[in-house]
Amino acid sequence: MSEMRAMRLHAANQPLCLERLPMPEPGPGEVRVRVLACGVCRTDLHLVDGELDRPRLPLVPGHEIVGEVDARGQGVADLKVGQRVGVPWLGWTCGECPPCRTGHENLCERAAFTGYTRDGGYAEYCVADARYCFPLAAEDAQAAAPLLCAGLIGYRTWRLAGGDTPRRLGIYGFGAAAHILVQLALARGQTVYAFTRPGDSEAQAFARRLGAAWAGGSDETPPAPLDAALLFAPVGDLVPIALAQVRPGGTVVSGGIHMSDIPAFPYRLLWEERHLTSVANLTRRDGEEFLALAPTVPIRTETRAYPLEDANRALDDLRAGRLSGAAVLIP
Repeated sequence: MSEMRAMRLHAANQPLCLERLPMPEPGPGEVRVRVLACGVCRTDLHLVDGELDRPRLPLVPGHEIVGEVDARGQGVADLKVGQRVGVPWLGWTCGECPPCRTGHENLCERAAFTGYTRDGGYAEYCVADARYCFPLAAEDAQAAAPLLCAGLIGYRTWRLAGGDTPRRLGIYGFGAAAHILVQLALARGQTVYAFTRPGDSEAQAFARRLGAAWAGGSDETPPAPLDAALLFAPVGDLVPIALAQVRPGGTVVSGGIHMSDIPAFPYRLLWEERHLTSVANLTRRDGEEFLALAPTVPIRTETRAYPLEDANRALDDLRAGRLSGAAVLIP
């Protein structure tokens, strides 16, 4: 096979185009992956909608990739042909800059990102840096795909909020990341309060079905003050709202790569040693820890499959809030 099918973005605010592209060849330190499933992430939506302004165009999006190693480039020894792997958002780091040398590779000054600055998984095949491929034991590729970003970023967000230390955990935006994270939180004995768009009774019912102790609109007050709040909805107005619901000394963590502007808010919301921080990308440590942890919970993802050529429909469904769980493309 000398060609492959791929969905490619040529310009922001334009539909992806189904194209036949030359089969990619792995370079030194890389592997070619036959894509079995690729999750559709909100970051892909930010990319298509022009909210992330530095993509490499034209581009094949997609960074929640589950596949099998199909070919190896020079110097790759740890991964075998036929081995199942996951390919995440962080696709390459230099290993030399100050963040890389101090254990913060997620902040690498020259980082490359799957489906943003290098072609991703909305295709039959992709090429990935072997260092950033996670070996997977999961047999169900469709179910595993959301773990590669919704799961990993959710895990890092939870970890920066204190991990299993907070007893009362608020989650704003109950989509793919939240539906994974709530399972981990409950397994660790935490009480989860789910916040959705006001009036979104379907998402609130979904949250309660997964074990949330309370679910309501983001304009509502939970039954008890929160120890920590995790923001997955890309809405800046939620930052002061979440701070107002967090107890003194509590933490608010924004888990998204993009958010609308945060409005001015009174200092008293931040006072009393409340913490406000964000998540940027992930590290290999995050991936290794979470992918080992997920089967022990066990985490079950809820997904809706779409053929590769229906990527635009999957993005539209995500944009319109018609999904519970995660959309996954199947080549």
